[in-house]
Amino acid sequence: MTLAVVILTYNEAAFIEACIDSVAWADRVVVFDSFSDDGTVERARAKGVEVIQHPFVDYAAQRNAALERVAADWIFFVDADERATPELGAEVREAIRDPRYVGWWVPRRNYLFGRLTCGGGWWPDYQLRVLRRGYARYERPVHEIVVLAGEAGYLKNPLLHHNYDSPQEFRDKQRRYARWEAEALRAAGVRPKIYTPWTMLVREFWRRFVRLRGYVDGLHGLRLAWWMALATWETYRLVRRLPPTR
Repeated sequence: MTLAVVILTYNEAAFIEACIDSVAWADRVVVFDSFSDDGTVERARAKGVEVIQHPFVDYAAQRNAALERVAADWIFFVDADERATPELGAEVREAIRDPRYVGWWVPRRNYLFGRLTCGGGWWPDYQLRVLRRGYARYERPVHEIVVLAGEAGYLKNPLLHHNYDSPQEFRDKQRRYARWEAEALRAAGVRPKIYTPWTMLVREFWRRFVRLRGYVDGLHGLRLAWWMALATWETYRLVRRLPPTR
């Protein structure tokens, strides 16, 4: 069984070298790039890994393109701001020998603004990232999901995710996600009521802070729960404002 780690990139020069170093245990490392212009490609090639460039349409399309173009029995998707420990690497290599599964969920430890975040859905934050090629495809343009032709198991060792340097970066990215999500909902025929953005804001805050125990992270968890609730409010407000699809 051959294993390729695929790193999707667009202007990830600050992270790419450390990410590549963390997955050196794979049979093959491929940087699947969306035409970066900040030196990402040059840094990746200097590390001796293969670079494939492909125009970005949406996240699902980009991952599906990588599944088609990267030849290996198994693909492990790792983001540029994530790090895979040697322990995770050993576990992945052992897991893909199990014939019962065609996918593996990987737990992820999220460090937001440099702080390990345990509540609010940020841990264990399982990601279906280890995929048997030919048995998986992605759907949804943002917050993409995997459709798997078979069963998936669960790994124990986590990916380390160093995401968001600042609250401003977090809010900016959530706003972008809100627009993409709104466009997807509108295309799917979702028609919110006038009060829906507000009810969804309350529901998301309650889910993040209470049900998913965001309170264990104190003020940090409270801020994150509120910002995620605002992103949900923004999504449904945008759905109401977007023109109907034909």
